Amino acid sequence: MTKKNNVYLTKSAQEDIEHVFDYIADDSINNATYLITDLEEKICSLENFPKRNSLIPENEFFETDYRHLIYKNYRIIYRTVENSVYVLRIIHGAKLLKL
Repeated sequence: MTKKNNVYLTKSAQEDIEHVFDYIADDSINNATYLITDLEEKICSLENFPKRNSLIPENEFFETDYRHLIYKNYRIIYRTVENSVYVLRIIHGAKLLKL
């Protein structure tokens, strides 16, 4: 049996989720609720095999080992430390990560 990882959201990631919700809710509360529910499910999926996702291209510049999970137009940026996953940011796929 595979041991599950603990998944934690940073304050920045929580704020990103709120921003995404607010932005989409301006047009449709139902669409915003649906997207955030799915997004949270994707984040929870990182409990299992978080290293299945690719390293982010920005690692070359920041000398980090961050990974990303792509969901629709968004990148869920995270890092793993032992049996923990830290979701750092949730950004639009067209944007580069800024540290």
